[in-house]
Amino acid sequence: MTTTTDSPDFTEWQNVLDLIRHASAEQRDELLFQVLLTHDEREALIARVNIVHELLNGERSQRKISELLGVGVATITRGSNELKHQDDDTKAWLANFLAQNKPNQ
Repeated sequence: MTTTTDSPDFTEWQNVLDLIRHASAEQRDELLFQVLLTHDEREALIARVNIVHELLNGERSQRKISELLGVGVATITRGSNELKHQDDDTKAWLANFLAQNKPNQ
């Protein structure tokens, strides 16, 4: 017999990360993201990955990144501010990770 409570089962960011890891291990991560995220949210996530990649690459100004990706400068600034909270080792790992995992074009 199941019991119901008046609180959600998934309350922490770590719960969501665990779900993603489990779905990925079962090769069902794409399905999970399709169910959890709307088309617009998936597009925003693509933009965010590109924002971080461009900021770490350091070859374009925030205004040029904004024009390239079709997002507002404020969106680029928020991404930049998040990166400022990361240490140099994390930024180096992330830059390398994104560069190594760029899709072939």
